Amino acid sequence: MKNQNPQFLIFFIFFFGLSTAQVKKAEIIQTKNKISNKGSAELFNKILKEDSLVFEAFNKCDTLSYRKHFKDYLEFYHDLGGLTVGIENEMKSIREMCSRGSNIRRELVVGSMEVYPLKNYGAVQIAVHRFYHRNQGQSEKLSGEYKFIHIWQLTDGVWKISRIISYGHDVMNND
Repeated sequence: MKNQNPQFLIFFIFFFGLSTAQVKKAEIIQTKNKISNKGSAELFNKILKEDSLVFEAFNKCDTLSYRKHFKDYLEFYHDLGGLTVGIENEMKSIREMCSRGSNIRRELVVGSMEVYPLKNYGAVQIAVHRFYHRNQGQSEKLSGEYKFIHIWQLTDGVWKISRIISYGHDVMNND
């Protein structure tokens, strides 16, 4: 066997080790965040950011900001409430909730979110979120943990929710 070039051998070991580490790192990130084969970290992070903006407005009862995140023809399917069609009906519901002083807060369950691209449309977001409530004079309490699916439409660089499916409301603790 001929004498191998030690520089080549060192480069090969370094390159192989680095590429293996990168693959494992990507696999860990994808597993943790449940990014699909066809998804990307960029899409995942964009939807995560959009989700946080929607529910920051929801938590503050900022109906003007909240409204901006939905298509006019929104369809909201709720396992207990049924179907709500149109953004104006959703806004009426939010305004009523806020005017009652319900003090409801929503948070995304970390590590539960999955995001998948929808060709020529946008993305689908599947996750779990928790809702908390605070009755007057009481401390905040967990209302429950529920599942949801958001269909996001990308139009002219703007992401908006066109469909919502909210389910798993077996128990709601709002006392």
